[in-house]
Amino acid sequence: MFCRNQTSRATVARGSAMEMEVKRGRFRLSVLEDSAQDCEVQRRIEREVRIREGACKLLAACSQRDQALEASKTLLTSNSRILALMTQLQRMKEAQAMLRAGRRSSDGGSVDERLPCTGKVAISDIRIPLMWKDSEYFKNKGELHQCAVFCLLLLGTEIHDTDLVIVDRTLTDICFDEPVIFTDVPPGFDLRVELYSCCVEEEFSMGFSTRRLSRLGSASSKKFMATFETAASCSSHSSRTGSPGGESPVLLPALSVRGPKYHRLAHTSLTLCHVQNSFRTHDLTISDTEDSSFWLPLYGNMCCRLVAQPLCMTQVVMCGKLRIRSESNPEDWRDVHSVLSGSDLKCYQQQDDTDSLETPLFTIPINKDTRVRATERDPALHTHTIAITNQSGIETTYTIVTHTSEDTHNWMEAFWQHFYDMSQWKQCCNELMKIEEPSSKKMTVTLKQGSLYHEMVTSPSTHTRNHLQPLNRPVSSEIQSLLSTYYNDSC
Repeated sequence: MFCRNQTSRATVARGSAMEMEVKRGRFRLSVLEDSAQDCEVQRRIEREVRIREGACKLLAACSQRDQALEASKTLLTSNSRILALMTQLQRMKEAQAMLRAGRRSSDGGSVDERLPCTGKVAISDIRIPLMWKDSEYFKNKGELHQCAVFCLLLLGTEIHDTDLVIVDRTLTDICFDEPVIFTDVPPGFDLRVELYSCCVEEEFSMGFSTRRLSRLGSASSKKFMATFETAASCSSHSSRTGSPGGESPVLLPALSVRGPKYHRLAHTSLTLCHVQNSFRTHDLTISDTEDSSFWLPLYGNMCCRLVAQPLCMTQVVMCGKLRIRSESNPEDWRDVHSVLSGSDLKCYQQQDDTDSLETPLFTIPINKDTRVRATERDPALHTHTIAITNQSGIETTYTIVTHTSEDTHNWMEAFWQHFYDMSQWKQCCNELMKIEEPSSKKMTVTLKQGSLYHEMVTSPSTHTRNHLQPLNRPVSSEIQSLLSTYYNDSC
């Protein structure tokens, strides 16, 4: 009896030890995943720090108004991204600390909680109507008031800016046509649209006089590049060595540069309930008054097209061989290759037909009115079956037989997840909304005759030389263009 009990206790001990080892392994894996996410966020912060430093230098060296407006816009956008990334990094650190302490965050939910799929969200064709006075628009009286305007689109840590538009009384609408696409978006998203404005009649101090600008040569270009190298090396050193508390890389202070300043004129928030496969009008919250120099007479509305494509509507959820019969023909069993995607279960004669875009033999609708259940084991079929009933219109039931019980479980799990995704994305699953891709044109600063580029560049052919090899890190195109002129001038 003693030996038997001792053996039993040893078996239990071994089982507990194995369970603890499994838990340790899962914890180590979780720590590695968290570390990888931290590194990715820090890399993005480092990139934005370099862009911010470059924008400050560009703003100080600008001799043209249009360049200064673009540089100031880049600076504002980069600052917004850094703030969002730092907030995300702080949240990740807090979640990791609570996980290590064996606690869950108040909004984390259960580990086994079902999560909805993510998707793409796109906003395009933004129209913001203006309400000019009759004396200004129709009679063209008074001083021509001009403002440089752009939109900042914020969704989590993904932040985009639109083109810059010069607005005066000759325009009835502020238009931003290019679509902006956000990826990997959950259904509970909150897309914030912020409208920024800057009065272009104000006197801008560019930081460099024309006489000093003409003397920018090799020494200045080396000093300018050294600033980028210092920012990169400091950030890279911080990410490699890491501080004891796992702090984020040190943000270099922005240079105090006088120049155009943008102010937030209006804003709004768009969520899933605003998604519609057509144009829709949304209310704007106006942030300032008519006394401001950057003021524009807004109606207080914004029209745009906000669409979404959940992954459950664009990707294959489940596929495999099935035997299916309909209630109307109970003896007519058909062996098919079925694909669950979007609002349909498409059934093909063979798998190759899915690749060749052949028309399916038949299609079973899968929507909010569809009911799916696993039936009891059928002695005649020697397996469990799945019943799919569509209650919209004429009620129709299909019986599905899989090859194994495991296949039955996998298909039921796929159906449950699919219905959950559809319930979370709501109207986005009624039909597949079309998302237009942005045009291939690069969003770069237009360099006009007499600009910094034309004052400093010596020969267009020098662009092909290897002077830009140190810039293997990602920087904005306008910053890279400016660096190109500095390098070429120093040759």
